[in-house]
Amino acid sequence: MGTTAEYNSTAGRVVIDENEGHPGIKATTLSYGQINDEMLAMLDKPRPSYYLLLLGFLMALGLGVLSFAIQVDVGIGYSGISHPIAWGFYITNFVFWIGIGHAGTLISAVFYLTRAPWRTAIYRSAEAMTVFAVFTAGLFPLIHIGRPWLAFWLIPYPNERMLWVNFKSPLLWDVFAVTTYMSVSIMFFILGLIPDLAILRDEAARKGKKLKALLYAPMALAWRGTNHQWVHYMRGYLIFAALATPLVFSVHSIVSWDFAMSSVPGWHTTIFAPYFVAGAIFSGLSMVLTVLIPIRAVFGLQDYITNHVIQSVSKMIIFTSIIVGYAYATEFFIGYYSGSPFERAIFYYRPFGEMQSWTLLGENQINFPQIAFWLMVFCNVIAPIPLWRWKIRNNPLAVWIITILINIGMWFERFNIIGSSLQHEYDPASWGEYWPTIVEVGVTIGSFGFFFTLFTLFVKSLPPMAIMELKEGTNPPMKHAAKKDINE
Repeated sequence: MGTTAEYNSTAGRVVIDENEGHPGIKATTLSYGQINDEMLAMLDKPRPSYYLLLLGFLMALGLGVLSFAIQVDVGIGYSGISHPIAWGFYITNFVFWIGIGHAGTLISAVFYLTRAPWRTAIYRSAEAMTVFAVFTAGLFPLIHIGRPWLAFWLIPYPNERMLWVNFKSPLLWDVFAVTTYMSVSIMFFILGLIPDLAILRDEAARKGKKLKALLYAPMALAWRGTNHQWVHYMRGYLIFAALATPLVFSVHSIVSWDFAMSSVPGWHTTIFAPYFVAGAIFSGLSMVLTVLIPIRAVFGLQDYITNHVIQSVSKMIIFTSIIVGYAYATEFFIGYYSGSPFERAIFYYRPFGEMQSWTLLGENQINFPQIAFWLMVFCNVIAPIPLWRWKIRNNPLAVWIITILINIGMWFERFNIIGSSLQHEYDPASWGEYWPTIVEVGVTIGSFGFFFTLFTLFVKSLPPMAIMELKEGTNPPMKHAAKKDINE
């Protein structure tokens, strides 16, 4: 498909015609002043619809807090967790949110190192999403232990003889990995904000808003935009990107080894590390579009989050979907090829239930792992197939619906791994069945409310797009330009 390019004397540069199929980045035709005005306008007094949206997320968060309060009052037994299913919805949510948090680092660090031009418009929101997702994930180990006021017993510290005897579980390495990832993500996020905070500081001072200027001044760290500052800034950003890139692959690999190092059927496999990493990137990129496409429509950011950006992320989703689908097939092949009756049994149990004929009625009812398995396959393997067509990738609404389905599928994928294997281990006498209770469902809904509440507050508090990097893609105002351009 050909492209049409013509010189626009008003814009002063070549403008690519999007109607011919080439998704030109329209933000490159905007002036500095226009970028400033449109980005800062997002931080103005919100509309009533914003408050309604925030109220909905706060209600979901309130449901989660109420459900957790009931669990604390009654006990962890009020949830569906029991012998032999010690991990249920809570650990599923933990693994899911850790996976969501990987997209921000991927878009910010990896695509920065590879100089992907389409990352500029979305990486700031992706970084914020990373921080909020890790915050959300960090809540679930505390929720899962049942007695959160005794959580300090999990912290390793030396005794009076300087012996580190308080390592209660190998899962403590998860804490180290996730804490490191969270620290680097927060610093990476703050570092990228510094030039934009300086813009907010200067704009507040220009408009006479002394309180805002006083608030933004220490956050901007005396940024003036000098050459000396830019040299150090770019060097520091590059170092952080180089450090954060291995974390994308290492953190979720460690989470996957929680399962792979055990001897539980369905878990004891070497494919888990790349499988979990690919799934994390897959779900994270989907969540980025799930969040940004509504923001694009509400704030009119079509010139920044263009169809080209959506298509580029969609292509990455297609790529990771293929890897995830291949991992599903590999799991079944390994289960069959192993020759272990226990491995074969668990991979029969996941899609088909008990090894006998079953119906929806009677003793052989459909079980929750079956529901999780088929939703996982449909949402993660079948639902992304339409993205292969250019017309679908070029339709933001269709892409948004598909990304929602992918997030649903990835959540059920995490449960499919956790729940089915624990229900059917080696001894049939110890088999059990897990169905979530209303408390676990409420806490899960509350986690989504917590995440989206933080993101909704972020959109109106800080620039959700990197103003300085958007300006890098356009021509700077020249010394001998028209008076209008100089004022801009």
